[in-house]
Amino acid sequence: MFIDSHCHFDFPAFDADRDACWQRARGLGLGHLIIPAVNKVRWPRVMEIAQKYPDVHFALGLHPLYLADHQPEHIEDLRAHLQERQHVVAIGEIGLDGTLPLSRFEEQWAYFTAQLDIALERDLPVIIHARKSVDQVIKAIRQRPGLRGVVHSFSGSLQQAEQLMNQGFMLGFGGAVTWDRAKRLQAVLQALPANVLLLETDAPDQPGAGHARERNEPAWLAEILQQIAAIRGESHEALANATTANALHLFKPDASGLGD
Repeated sequence: MFIDSHCHFDFPAFDADRDACWQRARGLGLGHLIIPAVNKVRWPRVMEIAQKYPDVHFALGLHPLYLADHQPEHIEDLRAHLQERQHVVAIGEIGLDGTLPLSRFEEQWAYFTAQLDIALERDLPVIIHARKSVDQVIKAIRQRPGLRGVVHSFSGSLQQAEQLMNQGFMLGFGGAVTWDRAKRLQAVLQALPANVLLLETDAPDQPGAGHARERNEPAWLAEILQQIAAIRGESHEALANATTANALHLFKPDASGLGD
């Protein structure tokens, strides 16, 4: 069994064949899948899909790339949603994105840190987007002892990875690390202990090597698992077991129903 810790299974790219995608993934050994929301508009949709499919679970959050969709009152709306729903596995997808104009950084920071504070209040892990912003993300995490979570699609340095590990965070890897051009990131992956790794597709985006410009989907995590195991020089069974245990530990199956 393996777990897709980050898949946007609610996105319209799956509307035409979502059932078939799910069956393909299950047939290849997918045990659980986590859908992180990107804005308030998507919250009902991720909850609806999680209710429809067994072992699909959801996180609620406000993604930095969707700043235009967010309003300050959405922070209190998030807090209210969490009080009403017992099966939220995380706050996410939240974070910072260094590709946005610098003039938007303070706005990103305000939404990000407010959601980190809610995660601490609710004792929930966070699913963090940290594109070209890992140092700023580490700064925010260090200011909040006891926070836990994952930096998804990790693309930073080994030093940054070690700083996150020292704060108790896990690191998500998917298709991006499987490409030949990702030698630096592969070296980081090889140096990390298995107990901090999570697998993800980030589908429909970030397909693995050999699938350029194709729609990514949960079933492809089986191939990504094989590729990452080869990069690390370990068996895919060992990697599947370790990353599954990590995901179950992080997302608290006893509290969320993830392990039911």
